[in-house]
Amino acid sequence: MASQKIFFLNDDGENLAARLELPVNQHPHTFALFAHCFTCNKNLTAVRNIGRALNQAGIAVLRFDFTGLGESEGDFADTNFSSNVSDLVAAARFLEKEYQAPEILIGHSLGGAAVVAAAYEISSVSAVATIAAPADPTHVSHIFTSSIEEIEKSGVAEVSIGGRSFTVKKQFLDDIRSNVHGDRLRNLNKALLVMHSPQDLTVEIGQASKIYGAARHPKSFVSLDGADHLLSNKEDSFYVGEVIATWVKRYIDLPKKEKLQVVKEVAVRLGNEGFTTEIMARHHSLTADEPVSVGGNDYGPSPYELLNASLGACTAMTLQMYARRKKWDLQEVEVHLEHYKDYAADMENVEDSRSKMDHFDRVIKIKGDLNGEQRQRLLEIADKCPVHRTLHNDVKVITKFGEM
Repeated sequence: MASQKIFFLNDDGENLAARLELPVNQHPHTFALFAHCFTCNKNLTAVRNIGRALNQAGIAVLRFDFTGLGESEGDFADTNFSSNVSDLVAAARFLEKEYQAPEILIGHSLGGAAVVAAAYEISSVSAVATIAAPADPTHVSHIFTSSIEEIEKSGVAEVSIGGRSFTVKKQFLDDIRSNVHGDRLRNLNKALLVMHSPQDLTVEIGQASKIYGAARHPKSFVSLDGADHLLSNKEDSFYVGEVIATWVKRYIDLPKKEKLQVVKEVAVRLGNEGFTTEIMARHHSLTADEPVSVGGNDYGPSPYELLNASLGACTAMTLQMYARRKKWDLQEVEVHLEHYKDYAADMENVEDSRSKMDHFDRVIKIKGDLNGEQRQRLLEIADKCPVHRTLHNDVKVITKFGEM
């Protein structure tokens, strides 16, 4: 994932801060625009995770802070639902001018209601996805129910939302009351995906039923069972991104990347950005990467972690082959490994890089009705697995250039 920090102007000439996340090692197939939840910002962990999952499918994602939130200019007190919709339209104009017009709108919570409204003004959009969204923006008023009387009387009030203080004016209430969705959903004329958790305590699941019931086909519903409103569990937010990426293929032409051809046993491909690496072993596709801490995207295990996995898999297979041949009751094998480099016993050569040795700490857990002698024999057999023996032998790698 290549992330770029950018700014674009809203209709009032204020700079809105955004992040454009582009797929690694390929030109984007299409662009998606993301609208965050009420009083949130573009850097919410769930938003980033959804973007990463979409990037893996070749979809670029623009996520931005609405006016007066996050790093964007403007005063939140002067914003409303209509201004959020205008910000989305401005973001779409920016994408169309500088990159490519967005074909996908994604909105979380009140952002979901906003993308439904914005879809009418962005002709390039073919697909709309809502996540934990209310059926219309008036639902958000329950967040500050206790302050509504003061807002109506004084025209303004300080309200606490998520532990933070915000100024809400009467014009905000008036605006959301005038933005009921009914006809918008019935006449959307775009593919719609509704995603919601039955356990959502902020926007109840009934709101998703209203959205789905009001909209016409093509429409889809996916239950986010067990998730909370903010998708705070990493697995939930990645799942949302993966589902959207798969669903949208029905409505947007996403060309497939040229398949990596395997000439020998394994083929590996890496472009000129990041470390996210494609691996093909026969017809099996894998991904390698490095952790974020060293400049990677953490989309897959690192090369040394793959080496650990190879040793672990070979160990488990070898033990089971041996036990089955002996008809021993080996029901299950777990192998836990860690690799590190350490200085050799010859401390006189600690300055010589060649004196560093590779260490593999391997812990084997076995389940089954096995006696002490059988367990000891299996421990000895572990050292005889082919990968283990390869690591102990002299290895020669012959390298040459081939034709692309």
